[in-house]
Amino acid sequence: MSRPVRLAMFGLAGGVTAVLLVLAAFALPGFGGSRHPYRDAAVPAAVRHATPNVISSINFDLRGLDTLGEETILLASVVGVVVLLRPAADERVREPRIGGRLLDGTRLFGYLFLPITTTIGLLTVAHGALTPGGGFQGGVVIGTGLHLLYVAGSYRALKRVRHLEVFEYGEALGAGAFACFGVATGLVSGAFLANVLPLGSFGDLFSSGSVLLLNCSVGIEVASGVMVLLAQFLAQDIEVEQAEGAKR
Repeated sequence: MSRPVRLAMFGLAGGVTAVLLVLAAFALPGFGGSRHPYRDAAVPAAVRHATPNVISSINFDLRGLDTLGEETILLASVVGVVVLLRPAADERVREPRIGGRLLDGTRLFGYLFLPITTTIGLLTVAHGALTPGGGFQGGVVIGTGLHLLYVAGSYRALKRVRHLEVFEYGEALGAGAFACFGVATGLVSGAFLANVLPLGSFGDLFSSGSVLLLNCSVGIEVASGVMVLLAQFLAQDIEVEQAEGAKR
């Protein structure tokens, strides 16, 4: 396909999209009005399914298919980073060098807050259906919290506790569990990602039906993905160098 044809197709598609966006903007309700159809539908649905955190109800119950797409985007992004940052033919992997002097306060902060941060991340995932937070937020906290070991000046300790093979499997397991649950509910109820589990009592930890399960699967996927992602960037900066004799 020639360049002029590509530009013409882009211009046509962009023009149609721009017209649709302008028409949709003019059809929006006025700011500050009393008509909120999405709120009026989402809040009663969350209460009906025993999910105090309405955001989690929307993400994992009302529009779970969109959340599956977001999970897939994260998975594809991590895979892309792994492929792009793998050592090239003119690079080699070396043992990480010992860094410079680190402040005692920084070292103490890293070791002290590592278990606290990890615990907060786990609680954020587990209580995602009840309080603000959830699998995405808690997964990021867990995935970055372990790297307080690196902040504390111990990259070798981070490598010892961060088994990348486990987190690679965890990322695939989290994303796969989400999709498999959707297929299973589709076979049982005829609706993909339908909330078919017992709802429990409003406000209890084991309530909200499938929201808790999907929250945990996202937490596993996000935490593992962040681990793998940061590992690739750190390895590229600390362990990978130009091979001797390679052309720069």
